[in-house]
This record gives sequence, structure tokens and C-alpha cells, in this order.
Amino acid sequence: MNLDLAYRSFVLSVAGKKEVERLIKTRARGLVRRYVAGESLEEALKVAEALEGEGVHAILDLLGEMVKTEGEARAFQERILELVRAVALRPWPKYVSLKPSQLGLDLSEGLARELLREVLKEAEPRGVFVRLDMEDSPRVEGTLRLYKAMREEGFSLLGIVLQSYLFRTEKDFFDLLPYRPNLRLVKGAYREPKEVAFWDKRLIDAEFLHLGKLALKEGLYVAFATHDPRLIAEVKRYAEAMGIPKEGFEFQMLYGVRPEAQRRLAQEGYTVRAYVPYGKDWYPYLTRRIAERPENLLLVLRSLLGG
Repeated sequence: MNLDLAYRSFVLSVAGKKEVERLIKTRARGLVRRYVAGESLEEALKVAEALEGEGVHAILDLLGEMVKTEGEARAFQERILELVRAVALRPWPKYVSLKPSQLGLDLSEGLARELLREVLKEAEPRGVFVRLDMEDSPRVEGTLRLYKAMREEGFSLLGIVLQSYLFRTEKDFFDLLPYRPNLRLVKGAYREPKEVAFWDKRLIDAEFLHLGKLALKEGLYVAFATHDPRLIAEVKRYAEAMGIPKEGFEFQMLYGVRPEAQRRLAQEGYTVRAYVPYGKDWYPYLTRRIAERPENLLLVLRSLLGG
């Protein structure tokens, strides 16, 4: 197995143990603030305001996923609507992200469709862009159906995400082309079996660039979500060689990760957005960040030892 993928698989497996979750939640909360804007919407809006002052736009995301009851899904929807209404009042670009499983996709596609429709009815007239996140592989098919259904109902300020580590993604890309999607391209952060996903970082990176170049060739607006300097440089080189203006794509990074690179890209004239998560359900998000880089695990260990 590729060492990077072996590390990620190990971390996600260990992090799933209840005793480990309890330990991190009680002793590493200081580390959480490095990657999570806070537990309240007000804290997240303050972070977004500060980022705007640096030329970096915010993608606000209420943390939480995979709800188990319709009541939980409807409660999440109410909080997402609160976020949409708050963002709509701000003078900066209005952009939120949500997960289909927050809206009950695991319970019923019909329920998820109903709740997402209501969110879009509030968001679109207010000029708020909504990014429909992509979760793990069992939820990809339902998420794509949800996106297509909403686009067919006439909603245009809705984007989708594709993950370069899944074998199926190139086919999904061509299936989406008739919708001319606003596309966010990521590598993928979930623990996936080798039957459905690449486990070699070199292949994942190559597929990331391949899909991104395909999308740019097709004239799609692409959000390249990566912190990798090599991939960023290649996207910039390719866009310049193809005569694609800086307005034709953007870079997206995570709040708390390479902030200096975010500011530098913005100063170079690229659109840059930072994914700004907030909320009390931060543990699954944090574990995926730890799993991305061994350096992050060292930060956790220091936090645990330091109390």
C-alpha cells in the first residue's frame, strides 16, 4: 500500500474508536481552533470578515453529517437557513457549503430533495451560492441525483464536487457535462476501499490534474481545492498556456492550512476561497484533517501531552 494512504487509513481507523474520540475532545480543543472557526455562526462570520480583509473569500460550512432521524435533518436545515440569511446580509461574496447527509440523504432522497429545495429557494434570490459537498463513495450516486434534480428544477447557484481518487469520477464528470456545472475538484479525504479508489498518491494527483484540465477545456468554471504547490503551479501554467483568464477558475484551501499561500495567490490576482467550518460537530472533520498529513498528527500529540 502507498505510505500516504496507509497513514490515512491508520489514522481514520484509530480516530473512530470512542476512547480516542473522548481523549481528543477533552484534551486537544486548543488544536481545534486552528482548523475550525468556532462553534457559533457569529464566530464563523468574524473569521470570514478577517479573511476578506486579506483578500481571501470564505466558504462557510456548518459542521455535521450523516443524521439518523428526520427531526435531526430538519433541525440542520433550520441552521443552514440561518447561515444563508446571515451571509446574504454581508457585503462580501456569499458562499455556503452543505453535505447531503445533513439533510437526510441516508434516510430518503425525497426528504433530502425537499429540504435542499427549500434552502435554495432562500439562497438563490439572495445571491447566495450553495456548494453541495461530496461525501464517501456510498453516497456519491445519491448526491449526483440530488444535484441533477435541483438543476433540472431551475436552480443555477448550485455547485457540485468531484473526488479524483475514485475510479468512477471521470464517468461522473462526463455525465455532468450537460449541466455545465460549477465544479469543485478535490482529491478525496474519506477512507475508501481499494475496489473503488486509487491508493497511490501519484495516481490521485495525476487524475486531479487530468480532470481539472478536461473541465477547463470544456469551459467549465473550476474550483481547484488543493494545498499542493506543485499542483497549483501546474494549474496556473496550463491556464496561461491555454489562454484561460484568472477569472475562469479559482483556488480553494482549508481555513488554517497554508494561510500565507492563500494570501499570496490572492495578491497575484487569483480568486481564493478558504473553507471555513464551524459548529459543535467538529470531530469527524478534524480527524480527516489529521489524516491528511503526519505533521497534523504531531500537533495532536503535542496538544494531548500539553493538556
